[in-house]
Amino acid sequence: MKKVKIYVTLRESVLDPQGSAVMGSLHKMGYAEVEDVRIGKYLELNIADDAEDVDALVNEMCQKLLTNTVIEDYRFEIEEAVSL
Repeated sequence: MKKVKIYVTLRESVLDPQGSAVMGSLHKMGYAEVEDVRIGKYLELNIADDAEDVDALVNEMCQKLLTNTVIEDYRFEIEEAVSL
């Protein structure tokens, strides 16, 4: 089985009010060294070993469902899942 870790973030050109709110709170808590916060989302998928071309499959899923490509960027990592 393959584990796919997908990271989705707003494009740099898109305002991030949630990130701005978190940065404001961090500053109020005394963490003035924080210069920017961008909020995103993280997804994990487990994909069967017999799936072909996992890169293309994940790209297709991101394009069709998992991200809004108008305002979001994504990247992903594929690794072998460890069974317990």
